[in-house]
Amino acid sequence: MERLLDEATERARRFAEAHAGRVAQFDAERLREAMAELVAIEEMVGRAGNYAALSFAVDTADPARGALLQRVQERATAIETQLVFFELEWAALPDERADELLAGEGLDFCRHHLRTQRRYRPHLLSEPEEKLMAEKAVSGRNAWTRLFAELTSDIRVSVEGEEGDVALEVALSRLVSPDREVRRASAEGVTAALRSGARTRAFILNTLLHDKSVDDRVRRYPHWLAARNLANEASDESVRALVTAVRARYELPRRWYRLKTKMLGLDRLADYDRSAAVTHEEVTATWPQARELVLDSYASFSPELGDAARRFFDEPWIDAPVRPHKRGGAFCAYTVPAVHPYVMLNWTGRRRDVLTLAHELGHGVHAALAARQGLLHQHTPLTLAETASVFGETIVFGRLLEQDSSPESRLSLLAESIEGSIATVFRQVAMHRFEDLAHTARREEGELSVERIGDLWAESQEEMFGDSVEVTAGYRSWWSYIPHFVNTPGYVYAYAYGQLLALSVYRRYLDDGEAFVPRYLELLGAGGSRSPEELGRIVGIDLADPGFWDAGLDLVESQLEAAEGAARDAGRV
Repeated sequence: MERLLDEATERARRFAEAHAGRVAQFDAERLREAMAELVAIEEMVGRAGNYAALSFAVDTADPARGALLQRVQERATAIETQLVFFELEWAALPDERADELLAGEGLDFCRHHLRTQRRYRPHLLSEPEEKLMAEKAVSGRNAWTRLFAELTSDIRVSVEGEEGDVALEVALSRLVSPDREVRRASAEGVTAALRSGARTRAFILNTLLHDKSVDDRVRRYPHWLAARNLANEASDESVRALVTAVRARYELPRRWYRLKTKMLGLDRLADYDRSAAVTHEEVTATWPQARELVLDSYASFSPELGDAARRFFDEPWIDAPVRPHKRGGAFCAYTVPAVHPYVMLNWTGRRRDVLTLAHELGHGVHAALAARQGLLHQHTPLTLAETASVFGETIVFGRLLEQDSSPESRLSLLAESIEGSIATVFRQVAMHRFEDLAHTARREEGELSVERIGDLWAESQEEMFGDSVEVTAGYRSWWSYIPHFVNTPGYVYAYAYGQLLALSVYRRYLDDGEAFVPRYLELLGAGGSRSPEELGRIVGIDLADPGFWDAGLDLVESQLEAAEGAARDAGRV
């Protein structure tokens, strides 16, 4: 890492000496050479940064790992400040001149990236200001996000029936239990654990809400979500249309929760009942069983996809077990094209974990197939980032459904399916609503108390639940372990966008059959080398269609109807 960063530092210095103040005089060949050198420098920094971040993720309590992450962030920022001139000079070029350069040969690896960079022109500052913003982020925003990760990873929950405290992930996994007492006790344990340190986490959120407002003001963004939409290559209008469409269909989750209330024999669901198993059949899977199921499902769709997924197990590129101080949740790190992706899970053996494995491997194969596009185009915008993961999860879900013959087992699986869509579409939009309320209130009211944040959280959740679910007093603090609000403001709506897009892509596969497979692989292999609209057209999806969101929501409603039918077949309603 030190050698990589030393070389990157020296090459950045030489790059600045050679090109600072001269971008306006570039021809296409010099632009190509400069971009190739920038990619080489960023790849070295990316390798070091990803190693440090992954090392920290598997043990957030180790001071040496935390110190290593901090050192890499500081050195990476120093390199970034040497190179900031390039983005500013490139953005300053007249449109005609930029178009002329981008028409040159040999720029496929960076053309779309350079085009998207120019959209930031109205929001860029002077070079000294940009350098200062980058430097201060290390001791500002980045430091607060790291502290939040350390605090939440250290949360331990006391629950009945367990010897000693358990990790938050384990306690949350007990909310699927068919036994309501287990669910209630687990929820109370989570609430008690979150109560400790709540003021600190609220202070972190307040600080970052204000930090975001300062950034937006000095960069002249018109509202708190504008920067995220720009990064996602999504218009404000399209995002508003998505959120409005989903909120208008909140009756779908309410309809499911009312059905679930009947199946569970309750008068009304409490928030801790939402994930409860609807049958007493607790389906579990061993790691080898999950591996074979996921790989066979992927390979049956496409041998190329199956081979790409198999490498994650064979190399191995997966960290699965739950361990103390390991970062919660699951994710796939793309790292850099010259290396390979990694998947991190917290495996507890539930059937939901099998689908999570399929989901994260979808990200993994997307990263592997898009690596050919190079560093600048491997990633898609967040709005398309969930396409391969949800698609892979849906394939595996179909295989699980084929294997389940009993009405009770099929009901259980279909219930997991609709609840997955509710969590990814409706709950994420409700969480987006919470973010909207929190950012707005922080800017209008000043620092928000723990109680005020809890009010905003409850307001956003109660809107979705309506009268179908009781939001208990304890649930008002459950915003405080969710990392997206801290790490990536405005992120969560992209889950709903991606889920609805992926379901539409899957429907296209069902309609077109084997002819669809090459187009899907082309989509994954394209990475982020084209605009979202162009990528959608590869698989016959029109993202500009105003009716697109309602069409996706209709697919969610069909999932709900399948679950309702399974409940009738099982004699549960």
